[in-house]
Amino acid sequence: MNDELVHYVVDRAIATVTLDSPANRNALSAQLVTETTAHLQAAAADDAVRAVVLTHTGRVFCAGADLREQSAEGGPHEGTKRMLGLLRAIIDLPKPVVARVDGAVRAGGVGIIGACDIALASPAASFAFTEVRLGLTPAIISLTTLGRMTERAASRYYLTGEVFDAAAAAAAGLITTAVDDLDAELTAVADALRACSPQGLAETKPLTTRTALAAFDARAETMQALSARLFASKEAREGMLAFLDKRPPRWVSG
Repeated sequence: MNDELVHYVVDRAIATVTLDSPANRNALSAQLVTETTAHLQAAAADDAVRAVVLTHTGRVFCAGADLREQSAEGGPHEGTKRMLGLLRAIIDLPKPVVARVDGAVRAGGVGIIGACDIALASPAASFAFTEVRLGLTPAIISLTTLGRMTERAASRYYLTGEVFDAAAAAAAGLITTAVDDLDAELTAVADALRACSPQGLAETKPLTTRTALAAFDARAETMQALSARLFASKEAREGMLAFLDKRPPRWVSG
């Protein structure tokens, strides 16, 4: 497809899924999420695939929700439903998913990083839970990030919305490691996974994802409802309008 936003290739047992929608900073549009989910399903069904690498083009891994599209859809219900499906697909995939991060990650994009089994980031990477600055909360993505991060780190970055670098993300537990040579580290991880038994990987991954899957089963519906309630609020409307207008929201002081 010439108009696809997500590309899929397989090389020596590693499937690479590449987000390629730089015009909107790889925001989580319906098309991008649908294509990504479909590629993950293809990798799961392919016996020749040992693991998946999730990467991106451009300077942004993922900017989070597509706010214009959510407004056009009349609210966040459809978008959060797709997002829940994507996050669960990553966690429940019977093969490891490795994130290769070489740019900015915001909001829902951070949730994707949390869902991946291994996350590698370069010095060009940066992260932020920006929801609180828009009158929202990281409801859906708490399902994949709270289990990764220390309580202190989650409190700081959830509550401030501030940007933090790859080293801080590694210290917080959000990513596996911050490295100067991202592709060399990715090659080492991919080669290690190629040496592993498909059965061994399929039986071992669930040992590491039980907590995240339990969080989905227990809290996904509640978190989706919370997201919908806040999205419809006056403060969130002001926050999102300010973001789209590239101005500070009215509540910003100082």
